[in-house]
Amino acid sequence: MPIKVQNDLPARAILESENIFVMDEKRALSQDIRPLQILILNLMPVKEETELQLLRALSNTPLQVDCTFLMLSTHTSKNTSASHLNKFYVAFADVRKHKFDGMIITGAPVENLEYEEVNYWEELVEIMEWTKTNVHSTLHLCWGAQAALYCHYGIPKYRREKKLSGIYRHKVLHHRIPLVRGMDDYVMAPHSRYTEVRREDIEKHPGLNVLAESPEAGVFLAMKEDGSQIFIQGHPEYDRMTLNNEYLRDVNKGLLPDIPSNYYKNDDPLDQPVLSWRTTCNMLYANWLNYYVYQQTPYEWA
Repeated sequence: MPIKVQNDLPARAILESENIFVMDEKRALSQDIRPLQILILNLMPVKEETELQLLRALSNTPLQVDCTFLMLSTHTSKNTSASHLNKFYVAFADVRKHKFDGMIITGAPVENLEYEEVNYWEELVEIMEWTKTNVHSTLHLCWGAQAALYCHYGIPKYRREKKLSGIYRHKVLHHRIPLVRGMDDYVMAPHSRYTEVRREDIEKHPGLNVLAESPEAGVFLAMKEDGSQIFIQGHPEYDRMTLNNEYLRDVNKGLLPDIPSNYYKNDDPLDQPVLSWRTTCNMLYANWLNYYVYQQTPYEWA
């Protein structure tokens, strides 16, 4: 897929080195097609790493995608420079009158706080409510999925006894639903979180379906029946080394974390992690873009 981004976005050079077709604005304008407009609210602390992961995940169909990165006005990032944010991100006030074919709301390392204790909660709720009228389909990741289920449906989250970290095997429950079309009976995906939402709470809402779950990790994938809201309680977009970096960070903080499950060869952190979830990630994002964004949004989305 041609990904259209600003010419000097740092992720661009890495994507091109991986033979992912990244298109500049001049080339995009020469093509007589309407690109899909995707808005990305990046709440992760290391934003450049997440930018790369999401752009890579969006790069596996022949569709042209124009990505816009959104930042919050009520929160100051501590791990990303102001110059990067000012150059490559827009504020909600800049886009609130616009329509988008799709949107991604990422996770954030705030899950041990109550939702209302998060300093940008009110702005996030405003954005999530705005998606109902201005975005055709919104994809929520990890804490972003938990927050959206609470915001839209009042579904609570629960604190786990210890952090869930590793690669887990999930059973796909409804193969006829296009979001999981083409997937195997079982799929692998990373999780990294202290909290969870539970299947029994989701199923209290007739318009929601659980599409994949794991005995150890719980619900992985759920969606609203019409595809306008999709909830991924995990991180299929993670790179090979992301869980390793998080594990070493927690070790250095003295948190005594467990070794991520099903991740390192022989459970040895000195061995290279096994990449076992890239196919799941590629198919999930491709199905979302194809069936719930491209095929359903009108050509004139205004």
